[in-house]
Amino acid sequence: DLPRELHSWRQMADYSPEMRQFACLLHLYHIKAYDYLRKILPLPHPYSLTKQVFSYSFIQNVFPVLVWLSNNDAAAGFSSDIFLRLQEKVERGDQACRYCAVLVQDVSLQKQQEWDLQTKQLMGFVDLGAGVLDADEAPLASEAIILMAVGIWSPWTAPLGYFLVNSTSGRFLAQLLRQAIHKLNSVGIVVLAVTSAASARGAETARALGIRIDPKRIQCTFQHPPGSAHSIAYFFDVCHALLLIRNALQCFQKVEWLGDTLWWQHVVELCSPESGRAGSKGSYQLQVNPATLLFSEGVAEALEHLQKLGLASFQNCSGTVKFVRLMSSLCDVFYGRGSYGKEPLLGGNYTKISSLFDEARSCFVNLTDSMGRYVIKSKRKLGFLSFLLNVESLKWLSSNHTCLKGTLSHHLHTHAFSLDPLEQFLRALQQACGSSGSPTCAVFQAAYHKLLASCSLALGSPPSRGNASPWDVSLSQRRALTLGSIRAQYHPAPGMTLAPEYPYSTGLLLPSSALSNALTDLSLHTQSLTCTAGWVAEQLALDLQCEACLASLFEADQSRLRCRSVLYIKKLGGVSVPSASVNHITSISEQVLNRYGKVGGANKNTKLWHLCLEQKVFQELLGESPLFPTLTKHLFEGELSINNHYTALVKQITRCYLNVRTHPAQHLNLKYPCGRHKLKRLKGRHLFPSPLGSCQSS
Repeated sequence: DLPRELHSWRQMADYSPEMRQFACLLHLYHIKAYDYLRKILPLPHPYSLTKQVFSYSFIQNVFPVLVWLSNNDAAAGFSSDIFLRLQEKVERGDQACRYCAVLVQDVSLQKQQEWDLQTKQLMGFVDLGAGVLDADEAPLASEAIILMAVGIWSPWTAPLGYFLVNSTSGRFLAQLLRQAIHKLNSVGIVVLAVTSAASARGAETARALGIRIDPKRIQCTFQHPPGSAHSIAYFFDVCHALLLIRNALQCFQKVEWLGDTLWWQHVVELCSPESGRAGSKGSYQLQVNPATLLFSEGVAEALEHLQKLGLASFQNCSGTVKFVRLMSSLCDVFYGRGSYGKEPLLGGNYTKISSLFDEARSCFVNLTDSMGRYVIKSKRKLGFLSFLLNVESLKWLSSNHTCLKGTLSHHLHTHAFSLDPLEQFLRALQQACGSSGSPTCAVFQAAYHKLLASCSLALGSPPSRGNASPWDVSLSQRRALTLGSIRAQYHPAPGMTLAPEYPYSTGLLLPSSALSNALTDLSLHTQSLTCTAGWVAEQLALDLQCEACLASLFEADQSRLRCRSVLYIKKLGGVSVPSASVNHITSISEQVLNRYGKVGGANKNTKLWHLCLEQKVFQELLGESPLFPTLTKHLFEGELSINNHYTALVKQITRCYLNVRTHPAQHLNLKYPCGRHKLKRLKGRHLFPSPLGSCQSS
C-alpha cells in the first residue's frame, strides 16, 4: 500500500492514509527506526505529525486543514477542538491556562469488532488518530491511552485525546507524551510536569524520558525538546505509590529503620473486632471506623488510644505510629491538606516541609526487613522510590517555577501532580458507558463523545467542592487504602446476630401482620424503628468511604475520644444505636410509607413508585432543623453542590430504609446466636405495620 517512489513522500499534504498511518505507527513505536528511515525516505519531522498542514483548493476556494494524530468529533487521536479552545484562551491573555501538567492513564477495552451504522465501517481496530487500521490482519484494540492537561496555578482540566492500541510500552507512552507536550507548546501552553501511574509501565515511561530513579542519584526532570534548556518534572501518582507501600508492608510484616520498628500485625489487630470488644465499656462498644485511611493521622491516634487502654496487642506500636504519621504528613503535602494546604514550600513552611522530606528520605533509605535487607533494594521498592522522586520533583518545581512572571498565584496546586482529575474523568466515562466491565471500542468512543460535548468538560474551574480536600475526594474510590479493606481480608464480616433478650429486634424479620397499627404497642413500635434505623446505618457503613459521614451515622460517646477513627458506639440488642439524624430520617420515611402506601392503583414494586416515595420524604424534611450537625464542612463536598456528601447521605438512608421495609426478605439475612429463637409474647404479634399500610384489624 505504500509508494516506492521517493517523490511521492515529498509533500505531506499529499500523503495517502496508509502513508500517514505508517509514519505515525513507526514514530510512536520505534523512534530509532523512524530516525533511521528518515535518512532513506523523506519522512516528515516527528513534530510535523501534529502540525497543521494547509492545502489550497481552487475549486472550493477554501483551506482544508490536515492534522496528523488529531481528529474532530471525539475520534481517536488528539482532540483538535480542545486545542483550539486552549489556544483561544491563551490568545485572550488568560494567564491561568499558560502552565499545566500532563496526565496519562490507560483504560482496558474489550476486543470486539462492531459495525458502525453511521460510518458504514467496522470498529474495534487500533487507531492512533491517523486512521483506523481496517483489515482482516489488523490487530484489535485492547486498551485506550487517555491524556489530560491540568492547571497548576488554577484548577482547570482539559482531556487532550485518546489512542486505541493493542499493546503498548513505556517507550510508546514517552513518545506520545512528547507529542502532547509539543502540541501544547504550539498553542502557547508550557508543560511543567508529567504524571503517570506508579507501575511497571509508568517506571519504563519515566526511564524512556530520561528520568533516573536511583535513591543515590535521582534525576527528576527531562528536557523537551531533547537537548533544550526547558526541563519538565516527573511525578508518580501518590495513591498508586501508597498502594505499593501498603503491599510492601503486608509482605514484609516487619520493617525496621534507625531504631524504630513497624509491625503490620498492629494494623491487623486494629481492624480486628476483638480489639473493639476489649476496649468497650458499659453500653458503648469501641469500633474502629472502617472508612479511615491507613496512612492517616486518625490511624496513628487510634493506635495510641488502644495502647493507652492497656491492650497487650498494642504495647509496642510506637514505631508503627511514627511511620503512619510520617506517611500522613507526606500525603498532606502532596494534596495541600492540613497545615500544608496554604503555601507549600513557600515562606515559613519551607523549613518545616524540607525537614519532613529529609525525615522521609532517611526512613525510606534505611528501611530493612526482618533479615536485615534494605527494602529500597528489594522487589517491593517502587512505592518508596516513587515518593522519593515526587519529593525531588516538588522541590525542583518550587525552586524554579513558584515565582513565574505573569502568574495569578504563587500557590502550587499540588493535587494537579496526581492522577485524580483523570480518575474523576474516567469514573464519569464509565458511568456514560453504562457498565462496570471493560467497554468495547464503540461504546467507549460514544461515551467519550458524550462527555466531550457536555458542559461539565468546558475549560475553566471545576465544580466547587467547598471545604473538601482533593485528598478526600481522590480516595473515595480507592478502598484498598482503608481499614475496612484490611478487615475484609483478615476478618470477613459474619451475619448480624441479635441477642434474645431484645426480642423487639426480631420485628425486622417478620412478614406483614393482619394486626392493626392502632393495636400495636407504641413503645415497641418506636424500639423497632430504632432497631431498623440502626441496621440501615450498619449496612451503609459497609460501603461508605468517608470517615466523617460514617461517624455521623451512629450515636457515639464523644467524651471518650474526639477522633473519628475510633468510635464508641452505643449498642442495643446487638444492633448499633443510630444517630438522632438517622433516626429522624427513618421515622419520616415510615410516616410517608404509611401515608402514601395506602394509595391504590399503582404498581408498588416499580422503581418509579420508590422514587416518588423518596421525593415525598425529601419534601417532609425540607424546612426542618438541619441534620447531621457534625457534617457542616460536608455541605458542599462533591462533584456538584446539589450532589454533595450531605445530600447523598440523606438519599442513601432514605433509599435503604424504604427498600428494606418494602422488600424485607431480599435485604435481611440475619443470624441468631444459637438454636431456634423463641419470641416472647408481647402486645401485638408484629412490631412493624404493614409495609404498604394495608393492615386490617383482627
